[in-house]
Amino acid sequence: MAFSGTKTFALDIADTIEEAYELAGLLEQRTGYDARSARRSLNIMFADWANRGVNLWTIEEVSLDLVQGTNQYSLNEYDIDILSAVIRDSSTSPSIDIEIDRIGRQEFLNIPNKTTQARPTQYFVDRQITPVVNIWPTPNSSNYKLVSYRIQRIDDVNTSAENPEVPSRFIPCMVSGLAYYIALKKNPQIAGLLKQQYEQDFKLAADEDRNRAPLMLTPSRRFY
Repeated sequence: MAFSGTKTFALDIADTIEEAYELAGLLEQRTGYDARSARRSLNIMFADWANRGVNLWTIEEVSLDLVQGTNQYSLNEYDIDILSAVIRDSSTSPSIDIEIDRIGRQEFLNIPNKTTQARPTQYFVDRQITPVVNIWPTPNSSNYKLVSYRIQRIDDVNTSAENPEVPSRFIPCMVSGLAYYIALKKNPQIAGLLKQQYEQDFKLAADEDRNRAPLMLTPSRRFY
């Protein structure tokens, strides 16, 4: 029995749209507008994926230089949120990373003096169109960096010749999801069936797309 010897199967945007049209019960995309409409639906669907939870391949480590006396910093427009962060102190050799805690909007608001300067221990992410991270205490040195794991948007789909920024494990739900979006517009009679298939495919991919490190819980012991 002969095998291909390759493990590189992927779909570009044009193939993804073609496969989705077939799943939606449509013979083919007939106009340039059909392709443009499908690409728009893909971008909307990718935005929905960000709302559904953490997609591991969209997490990037980003380092941000902190400035003494400045406690508010704009993130990138394509940053969705910060998962975790440390303060990297470069005043020592080697540099050391110190974990800092995330706090909510109300906790940050309740801090009496937000200009107090010291090594930062907490951060609050204000999730505006361009997210802003607030650091507290305000850095008392420019030797600090905020090193964080950020959830970022999936790359936009602009042309049918591109490849989607989607790993192979998410190809089935990308296709069935796009078929569902297309059916909503062009063949609503089968949209309900495609919705079920899409949700099943997404659940399978999302359940597999997880951190496999063991979870260890340590009780906190406090004495009063």
